[in-house]
Amino acid sequence: MSTPRIAFLASSTPEAQQALAELGSLHAAYPPEEADVLCALGGDGFMLQTLHRHGSLGKPVFGMKLGSVGFLMNHYRDDALLDRIAAAEPAKLRPLEMHALTEAGSTTQLLAYNEVSLLRQTRQAAHMSIDLNGQTRVDELVCDGVLVATPAGSTAYNFSAHGPILPLGSHTIALTPIAPYRPRRWRGAILKADTEVRFRVLDPYKRPVSATADSHEVRDVVEVTIRESRDRTVTLLFDPEHNLEERILSEQFVV
Repeated sequence: MSTPRIAFLASSTPEAQQALAELGSLHAAYPPEEADVLCALGGDGFMLQTLHRHGSLGKPVFGMKLGSVGFLMNHYRDDALLDRIAAAEPAKLRPLEMHALTEAGSTTQLLAYNEVSLLRQTRQAAHMSIDLNGQTRVDELVCDGVLVATPAGSTAYNFSAHGPILPLGSHTIALTPIAPYRPRRWRGAILKADTEVRFRVLDPYKRPVSATADSHEVRDVVEVTIRESRDRTVTLLFDPEHNLEERILSEQFVV
């Protein structure tokens, strides 16, 4: 088996930049377009940034944690990188597609590998309705916000909002309200991954709402449609002893 060509990508932190220099002295480095594998050095935020910037290339990504949060990363070591990549287990992720219409009439399309969240922009609670596959399921949700999370993202913001942790490969997404006031007892739903979720903002002028796909925000939205992407997947590589499926499972037993 030939040696894989690696593109090293690092966040701006001193730790990540030092690791970039160390690995660059040990391995030949290639541009992402010419590489077989992308090696992302940083935290989960940088991993998401890498997927947004280079996910369309279809190259697998082996991340190493050099940030405050590293759920999507492997432990950092500067030795045996080629052996680790060769032995790594793949985790295929399918992002969400967000289509947002703003009060001004503009439309924005974004991808989200963790979640799409809708949040109130002012001190007043948001008022929204929720349609699933064209059928209204919630006539009026009064809340601070609501989100749709992928299995990989279900342990992040979704879990903090008391949403369910979804097993990797379960072909599901989580629909989770954030501080719901009405209906007070509604705690969200687990949906099939191919469900089309549509939010309509019921009072956009008095109660404006923003939509965020991972870290990319669109303000003053009036309608947001979310569905799992049909043609985009990314592959993350993990050390066998600490793969993503096991991490998601373990999160459900943390007390």
